[in-house]
Amino acid sequence: MLNCWTSSLLHYRHHLLFLQMAAPKSHRIRQLADSSMEASVKKPRSLATDSASATDSSMKDSFTKYAEYLNHFNDKRERVVKASRDITINSKKVIFQVHRIGKNNKDEVLEKAEKDLSAVRDQQIARLVNELQGTDFWKLRRAYSPGIQEFVEAATLCKFCTTGNLLNLEELNAMLLPLSDPSLEPLQINILDYVLGLADLTGELMRLAIGRISDGELEYAQKICRFVREIYRELTLVAPKMDDSSDMKSKMDVMLQSVMKIENACFSVHVRGSEYIPLIGTNDANYGLLGVSDFD
Repeated sequence: MLNCWTSSLLHYRHHLLFLQMAAPKSHRIRQLADSSMEASVKKPRSLATDSASATDSSMKDSFTKYAEYLNHFNDKRERVVKASRDITINSKKVIFQVHRIGKNNKDEVLEKAEKDLSAVRDQQIARLVNELQGTDFWKLRRAYSPGIQEFVEAATLCKFCTTGNLLNLEELNAMLLPLSDPSLEPLQINILDYVLGLADLTGELMRLAIGRISDGELEYAQKICRFVREIYRELTLVAPKMDDSSDMKSKMDVMLQSVMKIENACFSVHVRGSEYIPLIGTNDANYGLLGVSDFD
């Protein structure tokens, strides 16, 4: 019996030793399992961080490019506005030169005006062409449109005073074609700027007609009257269909006033011509102001 109890005690002690030896092993296994799980969790987390960093860098590069483009575009716009302002100033000088025309200096005045107009084209417009390439013609149209309209006004005024005809859009663009690089899209004046410049032309023709009446050139004034009346009649058909109708509407109102002023001046001389003879520098009592036949 004693031997049986002793063997049971020994068996129990061996069992305790086995548990003590097994416990650290299972703990180590658990630690290894936990560490492997942490590694498996941390690895995707590291990949996600790298991907987010790459996305941020790509987005930053994109916005840097956008900022550079906008800065470059704004700088170009400022240069285009400056070129348009110079075109406006020098085109007005051409118009003022035309208004110096008189009975005895017509050829001289028009020759100087044509020379000044060529200088505007070869210098100021050429600078504008160098700034505008491709789609910039349309993106920056409002930046250079005022200068182009003034150039159209000066060019058409010179053409009328020289030949009595209207300078059309094809002829105007042909004047600018040599300024462009043949490998690039040339600067072309669009129909809208041409029509807006043509509307302004009537105001200058009204001033020219009044000046010709004061110098006694009644037939020339009546020719201007018919020309302006024809422009107004044609533009009344075009203006309602234009995109920029708000600007054109105000110009049409001014144009109508110009037509009426020329007609009133010519009509006054036509009806009360004998009263105007001393005012226009003639002493011939038989000067046929009352018999002007081509006023209509």
